[in-house]
Amino acid sequence: MTEAIASADTSRSLLIAAAGGLVSGILTPLLPSVIDQLLGIPGQFRISLIAVPFAVLVFVLVRRFSANPLWASVLAAIITMIAFVCAVNAAIFIDGQTMGAARIMRYLLAGLTGGLVGTAVMALGIGLLPAGPRQAAAWWPMLMTGTLAGTLLALDNALDLDRTSFLYPVWQAAVALRLAMILRGSKAR
Repeated sequence: MTEAIASADTSRSLLIAAAGGLVSGILTPLLPSVIDQLLGIPGQFRISLIAVPFAVLVFVLVRRFSANPLWASVLAAIITMIAFVCAVNAAIFIDGQTMGAARIMRYLLAGLTGGLVGTAVMALGIGLLPAGPRQAAAWWPMLMTGTLAGTLLALDNALDLDRTSFLYPVWQAAVALRLAMILRGSKAR
């Protein structure tokens, strides 16, 4: 009976983590117009501010699903913002390197690269926290999920989505779910 209750609680917690990712992913593409109103902020810092909703979610997930202290949860949120900047810059770089290719192929490759880089920076940074899992194999599901979900950049571009996005809600929900599962597994050990 106790196992059934624990399983239901775990399933509910994971569902809430995914829902949090969905909500943060809906908020993310809305932030650039708000951030553009702020004057005097450097470009890379502006990009990092766009990641604040997801960084807040990562803070909550690290607090809830791991044995990390408060300072480590704050650091995980900062790492998430840095990962967002790295992902955007990597996607822009790949898009620039594939200038002769078809538009859909450029965005597909840029999305794959951005998804991989963003997820890898998060995994590396959070994995180095005191209670983060140190085994690379624990992070593979999140890396694969984040990379594959990055391909939705091509769909967003094909549909000319600007203020809305398929990429952010799906990517953030999927990565939040994987992160919660990884942290929950490392906390149980």
